[in-house]
Amino acid sequence: MIVQEKSSLKLWKKFYRLNNYYHKDIQKLVSNLIPKDLSVIEIEPRGGELLSSLPNIAKAGVYIKNFSQKKMPKVKYDYVILSNTLSEVDNIQDFIKEIKKVVHENTRVVVIFFDFFWKPILDLGEKIGLKLPQVKEPNWLSEIDVDNFFFLEGFEKIKSGKRFLIPYKIPYLSDFINRYLAPLPLINSFCLTNFAIYKPVKERKEYSVSIIIPARNEEGNMKGIFEKIPELGKKMEIIFVEGHSKDNTYKVIQEEIKKYKGPIKASLYKQKGKGKGDAVRLGFSKAKNELLIILDADLTVEPKELPKFYEVAALGLGDLVNGSRLVYPMEKQAMRVLNYLGNKFFSAAFTFLLGQKIKDTLCGTKVILKENYQKIEKNRKLFGNFDPFGDFDLIFGASKLNLKIIEIPIRYKERSYGKTNISRSTHGWLLLKMVGFAAKNLKFK
Repeated sequence: MIVQEKSSLKLWKKFYRLNNYYHKDIQKLVSNLIPKDLSVIEIEPRGGELLSSLPNIAKAGVYIKNFSQKKMPKVKYDYVILSNTLSEVDNIQDFIKEIKKVVHENTRVVVIFFDFFWKPILDLGEKIGLKLPQVKEPNWLSEIDVDNFFFLEGFEKIKSGKRFLIPYKIPYLSDFINRYLAPLPLINSFCLTNFAIYKPVKERKEYSVSIIIPARNEEGNMKGIFEKIPELGKKMEIIFVEGHSKDNTYKVIQEEIKKYKGPIKASLYKQKGKGKGDAVRLGFSKAKNELLIILDADLTVEPKELPKFYEVAALGLGDLVNGSRLVYPMEKQAMRVLNYLGNKFFSAAFTFLLGQKIKDTLCGTKVILKENYQKIEKNRKLFGNFDPFGDFDLIFGASKLNLKIIEIPIRYKERSYGKTNISRSTHGWLLLKMVGFAAKNLKFK
């Protein structure tokens, strides 16, 4: 529903048709960014074409001149779209303050704006009749400017990007350049369209906690495990998932659970599938609490680090909290050279694909709210179901849902018992396939 009769509709429609190729790309961008089952409001919807193109059922539009407390919708929306809207606002900070009336704590604000590099070209286009005439000089904002306005009003940026180099349709050439070349580093500095996604800063909240420990051939590391794990949150459970061990891992965990007399609830499951990713998914399916934490059974990330992860989640600083082993110096045998180089490669690939800085993609310690994991689970088909570790599954899924990913530097210890379950060649190939899936579904789409 559009809540106001559109002014100068005839003139807008004329230039919309003339620049249809550009507008279709904006529609494609927004459709990829916003999950179709969530509610959406667009501020300054003009002819309503962008809203109409979205498959979302719950959607509305409101014009800036009606953006007052009396005329604003009383509903809270999951997504707010500002497509070149900030360029027309007299007082941007006050405008963002008004936006807060239609958002809840998990709302995402999608902001689209022109890059200043294109100003001379757009001015020329206006003079020769290719662009909608401006009544007044628009605000030309850098990404830093937009970040600062939202920061001042209690929002933080999740991710950002640039796209679109050729604004008019040239058969074969335009689509190829805009889809495959425009997203590339350096080249994307010259793109027309900037976009960024923001979310409200949350207040601190206490959660109940489920720690999932996937364990295969970890008998030695499971002895005395309850003495090593600190108590977290309102209440806590530990879910062990043992998978096809050749040693006595399952029996040792059974014995440790039986001996433990403290307040933490504990359960043990046998994995039917294979791989850590499958074990983690089984553990998540059994979890009863709000916050899910993965702790690798090799204990190369010490359990005493877990309060740091919990606190970041409780403060709302990140939606997916990921450990980073690549900041502090490591113990001598903690990570092999090829594994280290592989992590560096995947870090660069992830940062490029996701629009969020990711330093360590394969650290096993991760934290996510159960409600967010369940949303990722629904979208798993987008990236395939062959991630052997579950790390990419969570990171790509979180990015697709515009969840904020944040990393915590941790110290990475040398394994004290057993051997790694990672096959560099087999698993490396599978991870490369995941990058290919993500490139297709996130970046070059």
